[in-house]
Amino acid sequence: MPLSVTILGSSSASPALNRNHSAQILNCNENLFLIDCGEGTQNRLRKYGVKIQRIKCIFISHLHGDHYLGLIGLLSTMHLLGRQTEINLYAPAELKEIIDLQFKVSDTTLRFKLSFFSINSKKTEIIYEDKNITVSTLILNHRIPCTGFLFKEKRKAKKINKIACMAHNIPLEFYNELKLGKDYKNTEGEIIKNNILTFDAPPSLGYAYCSDTAYLPSLAEQIKKIDLLYHEATFANEQEERAKTTFHSTAKQAAQIAKNAEVKKLIIGHFSNRYSNLQTLLAEAKEVFENTELANEGNVFLVD
Repeated sequence: MPLSVTILGSSSASPALNRNHSAQILNCNENLFLIDCGEGTQNRLRKYGVKIQRIKCIFISHLHGDHYLGLIGLLSTMHLLGRQTEINLYAPAELKEIIDLQFKVSDTTLRFKLSFFSINSKKTEIIYEDKNITVSTLILNHRIPCTGFLFKEKRKAKKINKIACMAHNIPLEFYNELKLGKDYKNTEGEIIKNNILTFDAPPSLGYAYCSDTAYLPSLAEQIKKIDLLYHEATFANEQEERAKTTFHSTAKQAAQIAKNAEVKKLIIGHFSNRYSNLQTLLAEAKEVFENTELANEGNVFLVD
């Protein structure tokens, strides 16, 4: 099953009438990862049919409120609904103090284990890994420490060519070795090459989430040829100076990053509430990088 990204929120500092604060769900082989958690996130999760108790990990890019103020409410709801499964939280270190204080003053002890992992915003590193995927940080340039996240599938196993395997009398117990790329040596000592007995593995896919950042040309090297890129596009190009002083990007700049990185598809989001019509931002991005779409809430993007 391909990776998929569901947009839960796409507004910047202040929510707009039909746009909530930043949040997304990444689905990898039915493992759910929540990326940022602005106000209203748990309502969006319900609206779009995401089962909140299946969320495995939460990643918070930075500590501006539009990216994390929905977190306490979400964790509280998980608690009230009887969650017992551990959840991993990856975020700036200061967030733990905020969470601990909130639950202390409300006299709340979560029913489940909340494992907190501090993010280092100064260097790229792998912060999460399982049998399917790795998650690395992306170093961004914002007013406060801020990281993006790079989700990459691990190398997939090769597919068995059952007809060829039967023709060469390959025992079933060797199939796992074939999936790993090994050749087969039969009882006569003949080596049967792996490419005869298997099909190539499907390509491993990747998704890059680039939260709040000023235009950062060096970012392109961190996300080179990624399948799907989300990059903030807070302003239209006429507000380029405003974007610079607030450490944000324009739609045109986001598209330039996508072009330089040779990504397959770009999603732009984190829109200023001054834009009720987002077509201006989309048009500006498409002038530079045609395969661009808006991060409209409820949209599901397949990473393929």
